[in-house]
Amino acid sequence: MTDFYQTGVITTLHQLGKPSLERLESELRTFSKVRPIALVLPALYSEFEGPAMPGIIKELTKVSYLNEIVLALDNASESDFLRVREMMAPIPTEVRIIHNKGKRITEIYETLARNGLDVGIQGKGRSAWLSYGYVLARGRSDVIALHDCDIVTYNRELLARLCYPIANPNLDYVFCKGFYSRVTNKMNGRVTRLLVTPLVRSLQQLVGPHKFLAFLDSFRYPLSGEFCMTTDLARVNRIPWDWGLEVGSLAEVHRNYSPRRVCQVDIATTYEHKHQILSPDDASKGLMKMAVDICKSVFRTLASEGVIFSDGLFKSLLVTYLRQAEDTLLKYEADAMINGLDFDRHEEAKAVETFTRSIAMAAQVFMENPMSTPLIPNWNRVIAAIPDIFDMLQAAVEADSK
Repeated sequence: MTDFYQTGVITTLHQLGKPSLERLESELRTFSKVRPIALVLPALYSEFEGPAMPGIIKELTKVSYLNEIVLALDNASESDFLRVREMMAPIPTEVRIIHNKGKRITEIYETLARNGLDVGIQGKGRSAWLSYGYVLARGRSDVIALHDCDIVTYNRELLARLCYPIANPNLDYVFCKGFYSRVTNKMNGRVTRLLVTPLVRSLQQLVGPHKFLAFLDSFRYPLSGEFCMTTDLARVNRIPWDWGLEVGSLAEVHRNYSPRRVCQVDIATTYEHKHQILSPDDASKGLMKMAVDICKSVFRTLASEGVIFSDGLFKSLLVTYLRQAEDTLLKYEADAMINGLDFDRHEEAKAVETFTRSIAMAAQVFMENPMSTPLIPNWNRVIAAIPDIFDMLQAAVEADSK
């Protein structure tokens, strides 16, 4: 994305000209002396068996400005954990692995449950949240970066560009979201293109100007899994543990900070990772489940800020969304044509139909129980309930590292 256009209520940091990676990394080494940087990696063991994590590890061996790396490992046996620890060993930065299926971390989750703290089920949201807690417990870093672990086109420039806006003490940002073009021989990113953007703009039509909707519509890729933030933000933010993680996290950022302290940055010219199936007939998996969770998160956020939802509003929303999405589909078809990209109009239309049903399902769930969207308590509340939780978490991870 080579334009320099600023739009919306947040700052956009573009990739202009031919920025030098060496300059970025040199400056980050200087910044890290004042603002030490932690990298959080929520990973599945299967990502170490494919090309993604071996490629990411290879790139991380070349990074010299990180203070610590925290890998939250899911779906791994004890032998899998030991193999991952061995695979991560070449990285020069100190690495700590949170073994989510391990006995010690399981005891941490049980302790939280006994104290009435619902941290949800296994998934990226819970892994990221526990990793933030571990970074906070150690107290050694002021900046936390996070990126997905299924990126097969990963290079270390992505990480450098992601960290720079928060690590640079001359800038005043507390949260930075990565964006990139999801294009191969066709346009990907269907949930962003065909659900989130048309949904947000439909809601703006129906409820009028709203600060959160304007905030969400300012992001070029609101569902990207790459972001960077201050540790203070990680302490106060609540996050969903389901597929509403990305939108819910943005809602908490909007709730706690001014948009002028939020930015987005172009972090990659190419970005490819695993794709979810559409699953149009099964709301328990695939993009169908993702869409339902995202819609519930948006509805709950708006309701918490005073928007009144009714059956009539939701019926109007379905009609408005469908029109918006169909118009959006035509725009993308033209965009694909001029660029010589494959464009399956039938598949795109099927996605819109699936997302329309997702909105209806999310609306029904929301009307039955407006508080149904799961949010993990922030770390300030956890510490209030269990004052020694940081000591317990540190001891568990350190014991697993021996």
